[in-house]
Amino acid sequence: MPGRQRQSRAEEFMEFAAGRANHLFRSACLLTSGDVHLAEDLVQETLGRMYALWGRMARIDNPAGYAQTVLVRTFLTHRRRRSATERPLGELPDRAEYSGEDPALRLALLDALARLAPKDRAVVVLRYWEDRSVEETADAMHVSSAAVRTRSVRALAKLREHLGASLAELSAH
Repeated sequence: MPGRQRQSRAEEFMEFAAGRANHLFRSACLLTSGDVHLAEDLVQETLGRMYALWGRMARIDNPAGYAQTVLVRTFLTHRRRRSATERPLGELPDRAEYSGEDPALRLALLDALARLAPKDRAVVVLRYWEDRSVEETADAMHVSSAAVRTRSVRALAKLREHLGASLAELSAH
């Protein structure tokens, strides 16, 4: 019987991972400013941590939301490491393909996100991409609600500064 329970839990996790992987990857791409290789690593680590907790997931009301929280915390932990600032030289980094109507706008937005500090970027992604509340964002980042509001205001001001008139030009096309 315990073997069947383990197999059932593994199948439940595989179904969860298959259903959430794309969403986690899109969020990770935004957090990493389009670095698809790092985004893949973050998603893999997030799913690994989720698998380790999967047997105890009955205590977690929203596994999808918890996975997003684990992703953001994994990203912030990665950014604290000294090796996180290392970049290979001699080649342009691969960028995720985008099949939308305006790749120039997408690149401008990713570039502007890349110029934000990691915590500011995490706030923008959680608040405006994931559409989380201030309280949910604060909980995911282990900061106060006031810190999230302050970071949101500052990060959006920096985005406007970085994008400036170029956003109006890009969106007019």
